[in-house]
Amino acid sequence: MTMDRPPLAVLVKGWPRLSETFIAQELVALEAAGHDFEIWSLRHPTDVKRHPLHEKLQAKVFYLPEYLYEEPARVWAGRAAAQGLPGYAEAYRVWREDLRRDPTHNRIRRFGQACVLAAEMPDEVLGLYAHFLHTPSSVARYAAIMRGLPWSFSAHAKDIWTSPEWELREKLSAATFGADFGATCTGFGAKHLQDLADTRSRVDLIYHGLDLSRFPAPPARNWRSASDPLHMMSVGRLVEKKGFDRLIAALSLLPADLDWHWTHIGGGGLADLMQGMAEDAGISDRITWRGACDQPEVIAAMRAADLFVLPSRVANDGDRDGLPNVLMEAASQLLPILSTPVSAIPEFIDSGTHGVLSDDAPDALAAAILRIAQTPDHTALMAEAALARLRRDFGMDPGIAQLSARLQAMLGQ
Repeated sequence: MTMDRPPLAVLVKGWPRLSETFIAQELVALEAAGHDFEIWSLRHPTDVKRHPLHEKLQAKVFYLPEYLYEEPARVWAGRAAAQGLPGYAEAYRVWREDLRRDPTHNRIRRFGQACVLAAEMPDEVLGLYAHFLHTPSSVARYAAIMRGLPWSFSAHAKDIWTSPEWELREKLSAATFGADFGATCTGFGAKHLQDLADTRSRVDLIYHGLDLSRFPAPPARNWRSASDPLHMMSVGRLVEKKGFDRLIAALSLLPADLDWHWTHIGGGGLADLMQGMAEDAGISDRITWRGACDQPEVIAAMRAADLFVLPSRVANDGDRDGLPNVLMEAASQLLPILSTPVSAIPEFIDSGTHGVLSDDAPDALAAAILRIAQTPDHTALMAEAALARLRRDFGMDPGIAQLSARLQAMLGQ
């Protein structure tokens, strides 16, 4: 006898991914809240390591064809089955209109993946939920139209700010097979999407928050004095929007009498460029590049550091951070924070109270680092205030309860 399949299909770009801890945290919490679902991933994993959170998830994971030419038999079988579904003709019409405005291979791949998803999802599925409003939501939308099901999304950063407005409006309108609801993790992003939606209630502000039960209590810090060495660290992919190029330029401007070291954790396509910049600036001997690390390694590094630096900025294509979870993780370990007032970062950090938000120009970042190094007492007070705010306003449970209620309503439960 076969067991019933879950009523919810969750779409993600890739599973597991070290850089998307917030997704793993949410899905583990939804399971704990009683939700039963399967994960459908658009890509196979590329990270060698896994976070402990990934091991906690009980949901079964299925992988759609990452590239259609790699699994032609599966793709053609999926399309043949999809063509027999009641909503296929409408989904095909919607996709063709999208393809006219976005004539890319990626758009073609989305429809092929949607056909496979619509064909292979079990009959028990009552709704779809996609993480990210761009590619995963397109696949969810096309498949949902084919199957006559509601769909929903969680939007974060790049997917909001680099998607064309026409596509966002259509995904946010009932008249164009838009989402039953959408969640986004910042007030800044929520307002933008609500302004584009047919009704503002279609989009909820749901902070990811932090599940503090997964983190050790903050260390009893022996706060440095102004004359002690300054150990800085950052966690983030080496991509334009993280601003690490400007941080490297800032580090080269620090005075010779400041004893400092910077540790970077994370992967990313600009690794060679960044390391070359450090060598050209003559500061490579003061930098440790650790590459991708799992969460226990990240937390251990945070507990040993004096300052967390994340110089986020708006990339040339409009991509930007939302509210990076690593800022809350740093706060959980009583690690002082230096960042920038980009997107929703000020929703967590009031500059001068919970940390320092600087302009991302190298000279401004260098001045902020020096000021923090020279004022350890005030820096300690800001770290304590950030931890208090995290505990008071940015716990995980309220957001999970809100999301759970929306999902249950979508599924008719």
